[in-house]
Amino acid sequence: MAGKSPIPVGRLGLDTVVFIYFLEEHPDYLPFIRPLFEEADARERELVTSAITLLEVLVVPYRAGDLALAERYEQLLTRSRGIRLVDVDRTQLRATAQLRARYRIRTPDALQLSAALTHRCTGLVTNDRRFPKMPGLQIVQLSDLREHD
Repeated sequence: MAGKSPIPVGRLGLDTVVFIYFLEEHPDYLPFIRPLFEEADARERELVTSAITLLEVLVVPYRAGDLALAERYEQLLTRSRGIRLVDVDRTQLRATAQLRARYRIRTPDALQLSAALTHRCTGLVTNDRRFPKMPGLQIVQLSDLREHD
């Protein structure tokens, strides 16, 4: 990709799909997201996601009886350097409710946004077009990165 990267510097929020694309090595998106995980592992960047991500990534492996894949997801989210899994506590629930009320978005999306906002992320990486524009938080669509590559 020539020129300035469309992914902002600093702490980034990641939507659930980014972890799925990373672990399953999605050929279209891995070139854009692998560097984020490498930067996190090198302690050059912090990646933030809501605890809802753990719930969401475990459903398909559990349904398929793939406990090894479930364990890989859990290790990635809970034991990786540079990845912060934000617990769903009362503060997050209040922030999430405020976002849902203001933007009329789904609970999982609001949880991701509240985690990113309360941890002062510069951007949130997703592939979900339902995320609203937020003041002070750049929403980065992976499909847009791929189209402009």
